[in-house]
Parts: sequence; C-alpha cells; structure tokens
Amino acid sequence: MPFFENFTLDTVTVAGGDIRLRHGGDGPALLLVHGNPQTHAMWHAVAPALAERFTVICPDIRGYGGSFKPGATADHAPYAKKEMAQDMAQVMAHFGHEEFFVGGHDRGARMAHRMALDFPDKIKKLAVLDIVPTIEHFERTNMDFALGYYHWFWFAQPHPKPESIINAAPEVWFRAHTSREPKGGDFFHPQALTDYLAAVNNPEMIRGMCEDYRAAATIDLDHDRISRAAGEKIRCPLLVLWGDKGKIGEWYPPLDIWGQYAAAEVSGGAVNSGHYLAEEAPGEVLEKFFAFFK
Repeated sequence: MPFFENFTLDTVTVAGGDIRLRHGGDGPALLLVHGNPQTHAMWHAVAPALAERFTVICPDIRGYGGSFKPGATADHAPYAKKEMAQDMAQVMAHFGHEEFFVGGHDRGARMAHRMALDFPDKIKKLAVLDIVPTIEHFERTNMDFALGYYHWFWFAQPHPKPESIINAAPEVWFRAHTSREPKGGDFFHPQALTDYLAAVNNPEMIRGMCEDYRAAATIDLDHDRISRAAGEKIRCPLLVLWGDKGKIGEWYPPLDIWGQYAAAEVSGGAVNSGHYLAEEAPGEVLEKFFAFFK
C-alpha cells in the first residue's frame, strides 16, 4: 500500500504557529498524535485503514517534525501539554470538528491526557499507547525506571547541554534511542524513517524535544498536581494499550493506575509488540481501535 494512501499533506495555522499534518477519510473525526522522537508518519500503517471509517487527522505536535518549534525558555511553558492541547483543539476546529476521538502514543498520549482534562466536552473517547500518567512515572521513580528511561532525566537537563551532544551525531543517537528493544535496521518504513531522520537532523527539533521533556519535569507536573488535587479525571471512555515486549507492563499495573485518573470505563491490555505499537503490530492496534472507536 502506498505511504498514507489517499491522505493529504497539509499545514494548518494555529495561534502559536504552523502545524504540519496529514488528513484523510470520512466519518467521525479521529485525531492521532505521535510520540518521541517521531512525527505523524508513525501512523502510516494504521491511518489508511482507519480512514475507511473515520476522518483521520495526524499532526506533528509542536516542537516536532514539520510543526513550529518555540525557543527554549526558563519556565518551559511553551512546551506545556496544556499548550500542545490548545494547538490540537485549534487544529480540529479548523476542520470543523468540535467533538472527536483521540489516539495518542508516547508524548502524544501525554498531551492527549491533558487534552481530555482541559477539553472534556470535545473528547468522546481516548486511547493511550504505552504510557502511564507522567506524574506517576516521576512519583514511582526507582532504579529500573531511571536506567530504562534515562532519557527523561538527560533531556531535562538545562539547555543546551543535551542538545549539543545529540546534535553532534543525531542519526547515531536516533538509532540508539529507538532500540530500547532490539530491532533491525529495516524496522521503520523507509518513508517514515526518512521523515524521522530529517527531523532529528534539525537542531530546532532537538531543542523542542528537550524542552518537551523539561516541561514534563516542571510545569506539566505543576498542572498535574493541581488537576489531581481538584479531583479532575478523564470523563470519557479510556482505552489503555501497551507493548508486552516493552517496559510499561513490566514496571506498572497500567489499568489499575489509569483507573485512578479516569471517571469512566477503562479497558485495554497488552499488544504483541515493543514500544512502537502502531508500527510493530498494526493489525492488533487496528482491531482494538475499531472495537473501541465505534
């Protein structure tokens, strides 16, 4: 199948800047948001099939891919998930969607969690892939997490320390970073890989990525604590998926944890994959998405 068959590559301007995205299909609106260090291209194996039943919109979140990349700031506020959620709400409004489904992987799932709290009347159902809430990662930190997800602490070091190291050999870094579970050199689709490597060779994207993680360790935690203290929870049905070859199911009881952050039904389970569910096990992800987003 051609890469993103019958999808349109487009740019939508939101308050902060330009968002690159692909859109296609017809039916109820489904927003798909990517993780780190990727772009919307990570959805290539599932988006065309989903577009047979949904209007699918796959953006690059701010700081990544072809979307706008705010500079580094002392408070990291431009990369707060609240700001990213505003971007996505504006993208969906641009296409005329006031209510929609959301599926998010990795960093995109963290943004989607915040989006479900800040825009509860917009999100009809939410699927999160291979995460537990950010605040839970930090509050449960132990040696396994610190070693396994060491990049959370490295990327969050002051600008421009981590950026300078990554920019010295971005493609070497990318190969190492995306091999938390061993995989061959042909693991990623060639066109997706080209997009990912173009992104990581852009120092502005590396800066945006690090600011994303700095925000997670600072302002996002502030927002999460405020929401938790106020009793704010995800009000829509929630699907939780994780790779059974990855770390989330090994380190945590994902459904139990997410149950503490949701006021509606929580369902889900492990997928036969590592961290990159939609690229490693697209058939399973599609099966679960079709059953959930109906």
